[in-house]
Amino acid sequence: MKPAPFEYFAPESLAEALDLLRQRAGDARVLAGGQSLVPLLSFRLVKPAALVDINGLSQLSYIRRDDGRRDDGRRDVGYIAIGAGTRQRQVLASDDVSEMCPLLSEAVSYIGHPAIRNRGTVGGSIAHADPAAELPVVAAALDAEMVVHSSRGERSLKPEEFFVTFLTTAMEPDEILAEVRFPFLGPRTGASFQEVSRRHGDYALVAVAATVTLDERGHCQSARVALGGVGGTPVRARAVEQAITGSEPTEAALAEAAQLVKGEIDPATDIHASAEYRGHVASVLVRRALQSAAERARAQ
Repeated sequence: MKPAPFEYFAPESLAEALDLLRQRAGDARVLAGGQSLVPLLSFRLVKPAALVDINGLSQLSYIRRDDGRRDDGRRDVGYIAIGAGTRQRQVLASDDVSEMCPLLSEAVSYIGHPAIRNRGTVGGSIAHADPAAELPVVAAALDAEMVVHSSRGERSLKPEEFFVTFLTTAMEPDEILAEVRFPFLGPRTGASFQEVSRRHGDYALVAVAATVTLDERGHCQSARVALGGVGGTPVRARAVEQAITGSEPTEAALAEAAQLVKGEIDPATDIHASAEYRGHVASVLVRRALQSAAERARAQ
């Protein structure tokens, strides 16, 4: 199939792109890697009057490490800042990402195939807001910060603010996701990403991202668990997190806590899997992710 007719714009700066979106009054879509938008256009599931192609904006393609130092000498939590136009393969090849945010590296390795990662962008995947995609799940698990620009200014959104429902975010029609900030993992912290899909490279039936931070006694000081494919947005499994915090992350304790996830998710039945199956897989993957994260934390 072919897309419906549209006007095409290739701005040479972010300011020009934002001005175009303001002028088009909501009838334009932003084109980045095109791995999600182009199929939607081809099937005419979306019919924008204009496309604003930001592939030429080098200012949106970068990976920057911010160690969190402030002018007053105090230190905030450091983070990896990734320009929204950065290709997923660049994230996978980054030493800074693999060192300071290994959960992100592990998740990106599950995205599609090399040809997809060569074109797909970090911002494009997150802005597309498919709840079964890997990057939104990681953003939820790490409490990442989405930096959004418009001709009116800049604002930052946390995952619970940014993701609204299926393929829907809180961004206004004249806004562009410019940067995503993924916090560093701290000391004695392990992370793990797990997913099940019908075939390698498919969207996940269920995906889980987890981190576990241990105290000096080897007990769980804090944990984060997020799931994809089990609702309209990535889901934080807060009951699971609370259940293991303060206790020793033994195999039995983690298995018991993982069962709580079934009360926090609302998976759908479709042609790929039943809601019951997704619920079972979710508890299994949560257990595996927590065990792997705890083992990696102990190894530090």
